[in-house]
Amino acid sequence: MLGIFDENLNTVARELGVLFRVEGCRIAFEGEDTAVRTAADVVTSLVSMVKSGEQIEKGSLLYCIALAKEGRAGDVLGIMKDVVAVTYRGKPVKCKTVGQKEYVQAIKKNTVTFGVGPAGTGKTYLAVCLAAAYYKSKQTEKIILTRPAVEAGEKLGFLPGDLQTKVDPYLRPLYDALQEMFGLETYAKLMEKGVIEVAPLAYMRGRTLNGAFVILDEAQNATREQMKMFLTRLGEGSKMVVTGDLTQTDLPDGKTSGLKQAVSLLKGVDDIAVCTLTDRDVVRHPLVQAIVKAYERAAEHTGKKNKGENK
Repeated sequence: MLGIFDENLNTVARELGVLFRVEGCRIAFEGEDTAVRTAADVVTSLVSMVKSGEQIEKGSLLYCIALAKEGRAGDVLGIMKDVVAVTYRGKPVKCKTVGQKEYVQAIKKNTVTFGVGPAGTGKTYLAVCLAAAYYKSKQTEKIILTRPAVEAGEKLGFLPGDLQTKVDPYLRPLYDALQEMFGLETYAKLMEKGVIEVAPLAYMRGRTLNGAFVILDEAQNATREQMKMFLTRLGEGSKMVVTGDLTQTDLPDGKTSGLKQAVSLLKGVDDIAVCTLTDRDVVRHPLVQAIVKAYERAAEHTGKKNKGENK
C-alpha cells in the first residue's frame, strides 16, 4: 500500500500539501485540517483496495486523490468491484473511474450507446470487452466491429496490397482487444466462421444487423450520411456502441462529423444513451491525461480568441 520507498504516500503528500511519517502500522499526517482529513480518506481507500486484491497504480492513486478532494474517496472501491469481463487468461477487466462505470452501465441498459471522450478513456476497449462477454453468455450471436477508413494525414493509395490490407492498420486496435478477450486461436476460428467481423464502415451499407453486438469506433470520422446509414442498420436483438473523440476529427474541411450531429439529435431519445468521458477518465499513462488537458486548454484559448476577432 505504501509503495516502494513510500512512493504512494509521497504522492499523497505532494498532491495534498501535507507531511507524513510512518510509525509502525500507523501513519501520521501533518498539515491543514481539511488536507489531513482528505489524506486519511485516501489511505482508508487504499487499504480497502489492497484488501480486495486491487493493485495500486499511479493512475488509480491520482484518481483516488481527486475523488477524495470531492469527498468521494469511498467511491473508488465501488467502481472497481464489478467485473466487466474476463480475458482468455482469466484476468478480470474492471472499470477504473466513475465515468467508465457509468459508460458500462449505459451499454448494458440501452440498445444504442454513444461513448464520447478523449484518447485513453477506455471507450473502445470496454465496448469490445462487453461484446465478448455478451457473446460468451449467448446474449448475442455475433460481434461486428467497424471504423471509417479515413486517412489521418496519410494516403491509403500509397500503401501496398488490396483494400483489406490497406485498412487493416485502422482496425488494429480492435483486433488486439478481441485477441486479448478470446485468445489468438479462438479469435482466428471465430473470424473464420464469421462470428466476429471486422470491416470498414462502408461495408455496412445495405445490411440489417440482427442478433449482433455492433461497435462503431472512431465515429468522429464518419460523415452525417454514414452515421445515419450505420444507425439504421440496427436489427432485432442487437446492441450498438458508437465511440469517438470529437477533438480528433480527420474529415476534410467543410465536412461535419456524423458523431457530433448524432449526439445532438439523439440525446434524450428512449433507449439511447450518450456518455461523455473526460480527461479524468484517462487510464493510460498519467502523462496522457496531462497531454489531453494541455490540448483542451489550447482549443479553449483558440475558441475565445476567434470569438474576439469576430466581434
